[in-house]
Amino acid sequence: MIDRRAFVTFGAGALLVGVPGTVAQAVDGPRRIAILDPGIPEHFAALRESMRELGYVEGRNIVYEVKNADGNPDAIPALATELVRSKPDVIVTAATLPTNALMRRTTTIPIVVASIGDAVSAGVVRSLAHPVGNVTGMTFLNTELSGKRLELLVELLPHLQKVAAFNDPSSQQSYLEETERAAKRLKVQLLTIDLRTTADLESAYQAAKRGKAEAINVLASPFFNNHRARLVGLAEQYRFPSVYESREYAQAGGLMTYGQDLDVLFRRSATYIDRILKGAKPADLPWEQPTKFELVINLKTAKMLGITVPKPLLMRSEWIE
Repeated sequence: MIDRRAFVTFGAGALLVGVPGTVAQAVDGPRRIAILDPGIPEHFAALRESMRELGYVEGRNIVYEVKNADGNPDAIPALATELVRSKPDVIVTAATLPTNALMRRTTTIPIVVASIGDAVSAGVVRSLAHPVGNVTGMTFLNTELSGKRLELLVELLPHLQKVAAFNDPSSQQSYLEETERAAKRLKVQLLTIDLRTTADLESAYQAAKRGKAEAINVLASPFFNNHRARLVGLAEQYRFPSVYESREYAQAGGLMTYGQDLDVLFRRSATYIDRILKGAKPADLPWEQPTKFELVINLKTAKMLGITVPKPLLMRSEWIE
């Protein structure tokens, strides 16, 4: 069951690390943190705020070097190379593509992954409880959640027969595979539409219209997150009921979201950075993952689309009005 206001909690392997308010002491000058941002700067801002709460003051005992791909997956390899060459104390990133790019370029610099959809299926780690090498961080069950999002869309629209799945080929394809399995189970026809560049955004909605899709399932992707407002605006323009991965889409006007609070993951990753700067090794810090997720429905958007939200679904969700 989905809690009406579900706060993200973590599995038994989670560590309680770092003490808020503890002042981090500089060793031989400010510590250097490199950030490889695939295009979600608002979440890295949450991480940096959490670092401040842990006592890290920018320009005094910590310095950030930020490279932002702005939602362009083709830019990530070169940015990863630049950051590794700068030899920071820790590199922080999020999502599968940037994580793999960094892992191919260094086996010694600690890498903290602030958020990744499924670290095991992505091949980043074999065991969440027993990481090896120089990589650790926060992961969540986005493969399983991908199928659940389609289930919720069908629950919202019981007569749904055809759904367009917006897929980013640079993201984990396990999300699409799980959505395809859910579609077969739910007896819903799935129209897969790949989006690679910003030029594909509107054409994807046009393709969904031509293909007679009745709703859109926007699969998880940093590229999509970077263009969240545009996707939500086009869904409204083309009048497509849509489901997305995180509450930020509902806050931007998207109909429904189901997933984790990404800011919580990014904030918690700051405690890992803190521990590593104080001498811990990534292999000593088990991966953390949330065990509860939040369902958010934008009632204003539902009304605009002429959708009456079923009461059982309404009672299990958080509302935006």
